[in-house]
Amino acid sequence: MTKLNELFDQYGQSPWIDNIRRDWLVDGTLAGLVVKGVRGVTSNPSIFAKALATSDAYDEMLRDAHGEDPEQLFERLAVTDVRDACDVLRTTHQSANDDFAAGRRRYSDGFVSLEVSPRLARDTRATIDAATRLATKVGRDNLMIKIPGTREGLPAVTEVLGSGINVNVTLIFSLERYDEVLGAWMDGLDLAGERGHDLATIASVASFFVSRVDAAVDSLLPEGDARRGTAANAQVAGAYGLYRQRLSSARAVALVARGAQVQRPLWASTSTKNPSYADLLYVDTIVADETVNTMPDATLEGVLDHGEFGASTLLTDEGIARAARRLEDLAPDVSLAAVTEKLESDGVTAFVNSYEELLVTIATKVQGTKAR
Repeated sequence: MTKLNELFDQYGQSPWIDNIRRDWLVDGTLAGLVVKGVRGVTSNPSIFAKALATSDAYDEMLRDAHGEDPEQLFERLAVTDVRDACDVLRTTHQSANDDFAAGRRRYSDGFVSLEVSPRLARDTRATIDAATRLATKVGRDNLMIKIPGTREGLPAVTEVLGSGINVNVTLIFSLERYDEVLGAWMDGLDLAGERGHDLATIASVASFFVSRVDAAVDSLLPEGDARRGTAANAQVAGAYGLYRQRLSSARAVALVARGAQVQRPLWASTSTKNPSYADLLYVDTIVADETVNTMPDATLEGVLDHGEFGASTLLTDEGIARAARRLEDLAPDVSLAAVTEKLESDGVTAFVNSYEELLVTIATKVQGTKAR
């Protein structure tokens, strides 16, 4: 049994990997990670840009793409990668469906996420249209469409879920916004039920970003302050407490009774940004049932090598209460609301910038293959 298997089998947390590459799909690397216990895949434009720039695995697909719009070409490449990754995760997904149908778990697993264009983060209607188009193009029931949890994204989340499409709500930084995401999820399932969709087939996760919170909060505290490096996981504990609270509400209980899957919280951005912190700070201490942790390569390798779970987790009743006090202790010096609002705005901007750089990389790569 690997550490990833232990994380899921003993603690109920699904380890996903935050990376997708064509060469991994061709040479069996992703399949090998699934054997080791990886249960899902996420990605974003910056990850795809890195894969494109550092690998020749896309050259054949780009060779006949001269004159094609870079954005349309990226969508074609991404759809192909995600579809193939969905097929690699097919057995995991089917096994998870069986567990869900038998009542052993309240969710399915084995999903691959594909993000709508970051350019659409503030455009509700365009996000809905893009999500529908991408879901149709991929054509796999273990696909999740990533939609940012911005104010404009929330009604898109509801509408897309209401159309029977799986959704990964991304770029969540605050407890207040996470509460709104849970509401949008329940609205979406109610809408899906009204439209005649089987609620049991609609999966969702809510991606709560972690390490970036510490990076932002730490910059507002003096060197050596004991509160440094504590805000991010305290927020995670608060989010998990909110999840348990909202899932025990009459409305959520009724949805589950009608066959719905729960919307699991997903811990994203879990690599350690500060080299003085433990490399698994955002893994080992935030382990709990019905959660996901999506990890970049190095963090995943660290877990396989020396992950230690459970004993020090913050996600207990006592840990959640202690985390709330930690967040209160920040108040005299840090406005968490201001920090998380800026993180969301900066996150959208960063994703758009990465996307624009990706399109330039694609155009350059196409020219390179033409030259050869």
